Amino acid sequence: MRTGVLARKVGMTRFFDEDGSDVPVTVLALDGCQVVAQRTQDKDGYVALQLGAGAKKAKRTSKALRGHFGKAMVEPKRTLAEFRVSEDNLIEVGAEITADHFLPGQKVDVSGVTVGKGFAGAIKRWHFGGLRATHGVSVSHRSHGSTGQRQDPGKVFKNKKMAGHLGQDQVTTLNVTVFRVDVERGLIMLRGATPGTEGTWVKIRDAVKRAPPKDLPKPGAFRTAGQTTEAAPAAEAPVEDAAVQEAPAAEAPTTGGEE
Repeated sequence: MRTGVLARKVGMTRFFDEDGSDVPVTVLALDGCQVVAQRTQDKDGYVALQLGAGAKKAKRTSKALRGHFGKAMVEPKRTLAEFRVSEDNLIEVGAEITADHFLPGQKVDVSGVTVGKGFAGAIKRWHFGGLRATHGVSVSHRSHGSTGQRQDPGKVFKNKKMAGHLGQDQVTTLNVTVFRVDVERGLIMLRGATPGTEGTWVKIRDAVKRAPPKDLPKPGAFRTAGQTTEAAPAAEAPVEDAAVQEAPAAEAPTTGGEE
């Protein structure tokens, strides 16, 4: 069992298939998703990874959280979440998860808070059919009708479907397909809609009801500060080689012109 990621919902757009049909996709951005802490069986009684995402000012962070982030040597994060993992899929603290953690065509589960719509009636909230348009019904055509029984039981049962607050609920959408990933920009594009509005944070994890692809990166796709530092000298070497190769080629036309 691998860790999931924390991503910020950017919005929706569409792409076109080879046959010309448009595919609606939701764009999710990995905004500095890093491992902040590890939960181990010996110390905490369970195995998990705590991830943080989004930049936050230090002066806006509580003193306790500043110490927590300082111990992990990471910048203060706007949001935190834990993901249960197996012991062989633990990732070191400070590693940053990249977009290729998921593969195109893979099924994932997305959790987020739905859009809040305020106070709504029973027809909009629970899809009631409403009352009749005639035969004695006046004014209350969109009411929900009877709410209880007679003297026995003499009350309205709990969880009765009535008018009330609609939206702003924690919802998980299962088996969403990963359409495309962009590692350079840190974008994950999912086919269809996901819970939440633009700018909210969602949790993405491997689908629990579908078998994962065999070529999934384990324990995950991430980069550390050490890997970034080692890659810098390797990038300078080809530049020097190219300069040496281009020097003789630049002298050849000059010699021919003088002759």
